[in-house]
Amino acid sequence: MSRKNFGLSALAGALALSLPLMASAQVKVGVTVASTGPAASLGIPERNTVALLPTEVAGQKIEWIVLDDATDTTQAVKNSRKLVSDDKVDVLVGTSITPGSLAMVDVASEAKVPMISVAASSKIVEPVDDKRRWVFKTPQNDALMASALADAMAKAGVKKLGFIGFADAYGDGWLAVMQDAVKSKGIEISAIEKYGRTDTSVTGQVLKLVGAKPDAILIAGAGTPSALPQKELRARNYKGTIYQTHGAANNDVLRVCGADCNGMLLPAGPLLVAAQLPDSNPVKKSALAYTQAYEGKYGAGTTNTFGGHMWDAGQLIVAAVPEALKSGAKPGTPEFRAALRDALENIKNLPASQGVFNMSPTDHAGFDDRSRVMVKVDNGKWVYQPDL
Repeated sequence: MSRKNFGLSALAGALALSLPLMASAQVKVGVTVASTGPAASLGIPERNTVALLPTEVAGQKIEWIVLDDATDTTQAVKNSRKLVSDDKVDVLVGTSITPGSLAMVDVASEAKVPMISVAASSKIVEPVDDKRRWVFKTPQNDALMASALADAMAKAGVKKLGFIGFADAYGDGWLAVMQDAVKSKGIEISAIEKYGRTDTSVTGQVLKLVGAKPDAILIAGAGTPSALPQKELRARNYKGTIYQTHGAANNDVLRVCGADCNGMLLPAGPLLVAAQLPDSNPVKKSALAYTQAYEGKYGAGTTNTFGGHMWDAGQLIVAAVPEALKSGAKPGTPEFRAALRDALENIKNLPASQGVFNMSPTDHAGFDDRSRVMVKVDNGKWVYQPDL
């Protein structure tokens, strides 16, 4: 055989060997969540939920790589950069809280890797500019939930509202959307206080709030730290209504708060009270599917709305991968990541555990009023409030 023919034969053999490898390339999903630290009550069910997500879609293998960022924004960014640069993931998912997710936006946009956040702030995806065109999220926008709260407060005759929230992007975001939501309701936010996620006392802040004599108080916290002001307000014998955000829609909050949580009201995703919803609710079936999957693995009563946000991220990926594959692009390539981004942006009428997704070039959250219900805590149980 001539040297030329030998070279052509070797090249053909190399190509033949490489084609099966290209065809079997996995779609890699990089996940960072706060499975330790102050937001662990959010991150643990999110991490647990990843184990329930499919490892094959449309004949394509899916690999889920999960890291813990310990509720630390700097670590969330480090994890994201590692997942993108070392693991070559096709999509990022995370993190559990707003500050970390906001910081991850730069990583996603620089690397041109689609990202699905499981944190709530609308600032993560709005406006859909050159950076945020790569970013989507599954929790309901704060503004959507704030409008439900404002409606409930107006029905209850609230005129003066006290506010205490996290001293970070989550609390600041909630203050802004709540101020907008109550403008047309004749409700004044008469006292504003802040606290840290790791604080062990809010006595000073609560004394100031109670001294302002508001008709109701809104706590803008997430996970178990949202129980701290609730307990302190009860200890100070505050008699007004206490509202929370959907960040408190967590069984661990009830465990930590105990009887002090009885009577509190909050907006939540339908998942929290899925079994109590009428059969006509368009989210009930998909929410119960997640409940069955999660409790089948982790035990009765373990379903958590934050795990639901991760489940919904998985549903978005499952829906988008087959569409991205139709482009002919191979997983692990810039072309596939771009195709995956486009597929996520075009998802329509996808029922998930928390609502029905309808994404668009200007809306990367995709939820409407079907993604929220009002809930009251009664004797340590979440109770659907259809009239609020």
